[in-house]
Amino acid sequence: MIRAVMVMNTQGKPRITRFYHYQPPEKQQELIRTVYSVLSNRLDNVSNFVNASSIFGPDCQLVYKHYATLYFVFVYDSAENELAMLDLIQVFVETLDKCFKNVCELDVVYNYSKIHTILDEIIFAGQVLETSSTEIMRAVEEISKLEAVSVWRTR
Repeated sequence: MIRAVMVMNTQGKPRITRFYHYQPPEKQQELIRTVYSVLSNRLDNVSNFVNASSIFGPDCQLVYKHYATLYFVFVYDSAENELAMLDLIQVFVETLDKCFKNVCELDVVYNYSKIHTILDEIIFAGQVLETSSTEIMRAVEEISKLEAVSVWRTR
């Protein structure tokens, strides 16, 4: 099961956080700071997998990818496959690239709700729903159309 998804910049400022197990806000902030300190102290030539048992509890792993100024981090337990989680990060980033034409940190900041919609199409309650970026984009476009119709009808 996926425990958390985080996207943070290279200064440690969280841009997206989603915890699939309840954590009080103070604990979430502490976890984000701890994850950032672990990632920022890692060399570029080491594995993208980190044992996160000391941070998130027993049997937890952390996988991350560093793209430009953003860290994409997934925290998961032993029920998930490591390489599948790394591939899921790739699917998430590819979908963001399709949606925003070469995604950057400002896209994440200014399109917060659309990015959460994309994440909701990929993961629901810690379970992977979809791994095809084409299918994810199709669902997001349908949601956008429904939102546009809804806004138009309320005017």
